[in-house]
Amino acid sequence: MAGIPHDHYEPKTRGEKWLHSRLPIVGLLYDTLMIPTPKNLNWMWIWGIVLTFCLALQIVTGIVLVMHYTPHVDLAFASIEHIMRNVNGGHFIRYLHMNGASLFFFAVYLHIFRGLYYGSYKAPREITWIVGMLIYLLMMGTAFMGYVLPWGQMSFWGATVITGLFGAIPFIGEPIQTWLLGGPAVDNATLNRFFSLHYLLPFVIAALVAVHIWAFHTTGNNNPTGVEVRRASKAEAEKDTVPFWPYFVIKDLFALAVILVVFFAIVGFMPNYLGHPDNYIEANALVTPAHIVPEWYFLPFYAILRAFTGDVWVVMFASWITGGIIDAKFFGVLAMFGAIAVMALAPWLDTSSVRSGKYRPMFKWWFALLAIDFVVLMWAGAMPAEPPYSTISLIGATYWFAYFLVILPLLGVIEKPKAQPETIEADFNAHYPKAADTPAE
Repeated sequence: MAGIPHDHYEPKTRGEKWLHSRLPIVGLLYDTLMIPTPKNLNWMWIWGIVLTFCLALQIVTGIVLVMHYTPHVDLAFASIEHIMRNVNGGHFIRYLHMNGASLFFFAVYLHIFRGLYYGSYKAPREITWIVGMLIYLLMMGTAFMGYVLPWGQMSFWGATVITGLFGAIPFIGEPIQTWLLGGPAVDNATLNRFFSLHYLLPFVIAALVAVHIWAFHTTGNNNPTGVEVRRASKAEAEKDTVPFWPYFVIKDLFALAVILVVFFAIVGFMPNYLGHPDNYIEANALVTPAHIVPEWYFLPFYAILRAFTGDVWVVMFASWITGGIIDAKFFGVLAMFGAIAVMALAPWLDTSSVRSGKYRPMFKWWFALLAIDFVVLMWAGAMPAEPPYSTISLIGATYWFAYFLVILPLLGVIEKPKAQPETIEADFNAHYPKAADTPAE
């Protein structure tokens, strides 16, 4: 697909021409800042800059923290206490890093659900969506390994439970688990491996973020109407778009400032609110916590993992049909990763010809239920694995898969969408009439 017609960077001075002919970095920055952006973007399009800030924050604070951290089972917990008590500003840096992870996931979930509602995964943006889902998976892996590093009780037992899931894979599970742990159980080799990967993966994420940005700069940004920018001529494109700078940069920076006020209030006044008190107890392989709970951003998928027990009919059927190869534990692992996989497959599961959910009356209701379902699964994941919470988790997991595998494909066939605006300009003018058309007072 051809890009949106717009003015490109033209070096003027001799120095600019010399640099541009050898390393066109100024031109790249100019084209990034001045890229034509649909003029009707709403406030749900602010999460990109929040996520960029979070990634930079996590990398910078992480680099500072590893200067004082010791990845050894006998010293890790003490080194965290050393950071908190003895390093100048250490407690603040660590709280920024801890709560920065929560802000990162809060923003990415809103970013994902915005994409699901407005159909940002539809052609020609399938690759952009897939790259985004890869970033999300790497975020989950990085956050999980980071949670192990403080070497508290919840760190140790969380690592034991989650790495134990790989052992449920038939035939190859145990060798994979041993390779992942570096031995038969969670120990010093595990901590070293997780520390190494936790430090490396953010830079891999940064590279994928660059690809993600490049991808949507190539296809153009989606917008609330789902209508594409006109590309026949520069004049038509200019009616649908405005340059990213200064219009959306200022809007995004304002939104980021508001969010950071709340973020720094949490860091300053309630930094441990989202943490678990057991993680301030040093890891002890002989004492199991009463209730092992992951961080809040893992809870929906943790609930799905636990929902499929041996007495659920679909698990019993899968076990019978495979001769016992797929047991309840392995089925739970498949369900947990499958819940993420169905999101990645949304571009092919959604059969509607209309991109934006704004013009799909039936879709809106089912999508609202999906958002509620996600919150309910998050709550159920924090509860003990017993009735009624296990039943609620099973119902929530069932709806999650039904939405992507059944409801989305069917809606494209049976739903009658509303009329869409012909152009982005028409939608914009309907919401924000031109000053020339407004009667003077």
